[in-house]
This record gives sequence, C-alpha cells and structure tokens, in this order.
Amino acid sequence: MKKTLIAAAVMAASGVAFAASNVTLYGVVDTSAVFTHDGGATDSKNVIDMQSGFRNGSRWGIKGVEELGNGYAVGFILENGFNSDDGTNGQKYSGGFSRESKLYISGEFGQIGFGRLGSLANGAQSNSILSGWALGTSYQTQGTLTSFMKDNGRVNNAVAYVSPSFAGLTVHAMYSNGTDKDTAKWAQNDHYYGLGLAYQLANYRNTLIFEAADNKGGDKETAYSINLGLGYDLGSITPQFAYQYAWQDDQYKQHVFGLSAAAPVAGGVVKAGVKYLLGKNETDEFKTTTGEDKYNSLSISAAYEYPLSKRTTVWGFASWADGSKGYASSKLKDLKKADSSLKTANFDGYVLSVGMTHNF
Repeated sequence: MKKTLIAAAVMAASGVAFAASNVTLYGVVDTSAVFTHDGGATDSKNVIDMQSGFRNGSRWGIKGVEELGNGYAVGFILENGFNSDDGTNGQKYSGGFSRESKLYISGEFGQIGFGRLGSLANGAQSNSILSGWALGTSYQTQGTLTSFMKDNGRVNNAVAYVSPSFAGLTVHAMYSNGTDKDTAKWAQNDHYYGLGLAYQLANYRNTLIFEAADNKGGDKETAYSINLGLGYDLGSITPQFAYQYAWQDDQYKQHVFGLSAAAPVAGGVVKAGVKYLLGKNETDEFKTTTGEDKYNSLSISAAYEYPLSKRTTVWGFASWADGSKGYASSKLKDLKKADSSLKTANFDGYVLSVGMTHNF
C-alpha cells in the first residue's frame, strides 16, 4: 500500500492520470566494500573501494498494469540505475529509464513488448531467461556468469514476444531494429536477434538461447552465441550447469563452462561455482600484443547470503581467477595498455567483498 501511495504521489505531481491500484514503485539499494587484486592492472594491483551494485544493480522503477477485460492487459516497466555510493546515474545513457523502458500487451496469445529491453541472455530485466549459474549475474567481478561470456547487454528499439506456457515450455523471441539508434537506413543499423526456449516445471529450470548481433553499422562480422542452462532443485541443494559457445568470424571463437550449486546453510544460502573459459582470438592485434592466439581462464567463486528480513540481505563474497596463454597476467597487462576498458580482473586475480542489499 505504501508503495502504491508513493507512486500515486509521484505520478500526481507530474499531472499524469492513472489507476493507483495498479502502479508500483520499487527498487534495490546495494552497497558494499570490495577488495580487488587485478592480475592485469597496469598501475595499482590492489584496490579497496566502496561500490554500488556489486551484488545487484542499485535501481528504482515504476511498473503498472491496466486490465482491459477478457484476459487482456496493457502494462509498462520504467527502470533506471543509480550509484548508491555517490548518488550519480548508474547507466550508460543519462536518460530517465535506461535499465528498461517497456510497454507491453498480454493476453491468451502471450505477451508482446516494445522499447529498451535486456537481451535474452543478458541476465537482467524482464525478458532475460539466462540460467544455469547459482550466482546468476550477481557479484560483478568474477562472480557473475557474464564475466566470461559474450552477451548483448540491453538493446534499444526492441520488440519481444513471450508465448503462453505449454506444459512448462515457453518460447521467447526478440528483435532490435537498432541496438543503439535506428535512424539510418536498415542496412546501416546494428540489429539484434534472439530466440530462446525456457522449460520450468516442478524442480526443473532449463533454458536454451540463440543470439545474433549483425553489426551492420560497423565493419565487423555478425557475432553469434548459443547458451544452455540446466538446473534441478533437489531440496537440500540445487545443482546447475551453464554452457556458452560464442563466435565471430575473423575475431574469436570461445567456450564457457560453469558448474555451480546453491544450498541453505544456517538460516542463509551458500552459493558456489567454478567457471572455465577457453577461446581463440584471430585478430592481428591480439596476436601481436600477447604473442598468442589462444586464451584460457579458470574462476572459482563462493558467496554466503543471510536475510535480515524479507527485504534486506547481508552477504559475503570471495573469488579467484587464474588466466593462462593470452590471458596470463603478464599478457593481460599488455592488453590493458592497448584497451583500458578491458576488465582484466575477471580473468586473473582475486576479489573479497562484504555488503548489504535492500529491496523496496
């Protein structure tokens, strides 16, 4: 009720009419202290800092649904990220709702939505179905499944379809007419295509996702990926398996394997997993910089999450990664000099963190 009243006040202040009972204000505040040893750092290897969104991205949003009758409804999700450590905007785009901006209609046919959406294997937002890793996309350095994977993040100008459930099986499809902008002619926009199957029935949760980003706005070939996620709840423990094969002609081919589990312990939950990455980079820049054309990394992560209440969780996290061949620490330093945006700590180093997450 309080959330609805607050949302009502926000919307009323802006002069917008709406059905108060169907609008919800929600969010997450996630703050932690993080120690990072980065094996590929070009300056300071060891850093201690306060971070926002290390476990779950700090965000706030508004969502609502209008019932049209006969099983049909129209809804929306507007969500933006922020940095709880300094109060700044937490997203690439400075606009109001850059985590997700979605308008959808649902009915017996399923759901079709439009706007800025998380891609199917992004691991975030309402249309993602990525699975198979106990730590999910939490714990942003090394812990998240996407630290090794190739993913397409969030895409603009998107349309997404979710089918009704057929004995636990749903079909998911997404297309972006321009992952950033779609104002150029079609042949010059970057497009995204995603198709996925999700099976969730009883103790099973399995997903299969195919994605393609055609890069028509640039000079690179189409990037493809296939993601498989398997999970089964045994009651006392939930083992999971994840796999990705990603490739881009004349750029890279790589495999990622993940084996993990979650189990209740002492009133909280222990999550642990091991990931392995092996790939081949076919670019002249990588070969010249590292003297290698292959790269590997092994990562082990563990977290303990303890609920203080239904909405507040305290947690601790530790992880270690060891890179080899083109991702050996000495080679990562050279790669970092060539590309300062490369997150080398994902592939070689270790991380310790404690923090708190509050949902409202």
